[in-house]
Amino acid sequence: MKAFVLRSYGSPDALDLTEIGKPVPGDDEVLVRVRATSVQPYDWHHMRGEPYIARLMGGGPGLRKPKINILGADMAGQVEAVGKDVTEFRPGDEVFAMLKQGGFAEYVCVRAGELAPKPKNLSFEEAAAVPMAANTALLGLRDMGRIQPGQRILVNGASGGVGTFAVQIAKAFGAEVTGVCSTRNVDLVRSIGADKVIDYTAEDFTRNGERYDLLLDNAGSHSGKAYRRVLTPKGTYVGVGGRSGRWIRPVGRMFSTLAMSPLVSQRMVMANVVQCTENKKNLMTLAEFIEDGKITPVIDRRYPFEEIPAAIRYMEEGHAPGKVVIEV
Repeated sequence: MKAFVLRSYGSPDALDLTEIGKPVPGDDEVLVRVRATSVQPYDWHHMRGEPYIARLMGGGPGLRKPKINILGADMAGQVEAVGKDVTEFRPGDEVFAMLKQGGFAEYVCVRAGELAPKPKNLSFEEAAAVPMAANTALLGLRDMGRIQPGQRILVNGASGGVGTFAVQIAKAFGAEVTGVCSTRNVDLVRSIGADKVIDYTAEDFTRNGERYDLLLDNAGSHSGKAYRRVLTPKGTYVGVGGRSGRWIRPVGRMFSTLAMSPLVSQRMVMANVVQCTENKKNLMTLAEFIEDGKITPVIDRRYPFEEIPAAIRYMEEGHAPGKVVIEV
């Protein structure tokens, strides 16, 4: 099979499209023919091994060389074979999953406990836009943010992959949603359900006097002190992303946020979808929202499989509204 193999850290040119052996499913695994995947910051952080401080952390990308050789955390495809202990799936089933690795290949083996039926009303490309970004938004809003109907929610970075899902998920939970984005994405964020949209190039949302019960931060564009001004006295800040750097960012910001939490009245927490153990359950919840018409993936661009390096270059620019998907 064909796969993009990462043997050393570097630019997208470090991804080597090559022929490797098709994987064989274990007893509790499913062999899936990948039909679509997507690219996201998770992939290029592992590709470049940045921020460097992450290489020293448990669960990081690896100190001297990548631990993950085939990137791709999002996957949608068809079951080709199942292990002897698998009863939930059979060949031909359409599925999707959030992976630790393996999506940038024609085939991947996935534990049955991590695989979910693909939403019936989505194409493979649309389904591949969902797993990591929508899972992150759901984890941040529901589990870490403890969202409640009627609350005032602010989504900073509302036009990105996580942000476009967060706006829709918050509306599905009955919240009043304000999205923050650039001028060119104001209409997009309004079209997916935001009650109000703030253009950050024209207005500083941390100084307009508005207060929110929950702030989901995908951008990392302000200090912790500034974010606290936005929250009600018992409000919650949830960090899920931010500006990246070669050495420390966004890890340093995460640590400073967590250190602040015990000292203030508001809750200051981070959402880490990679360590979540309920991804399959969450995907099934998201599939229900999607099939009920409450969530629709926003896709910016589609690339053929052979152009994954070009897709990552575009994603690294940081201006993609919604998701960038790959047709395999």
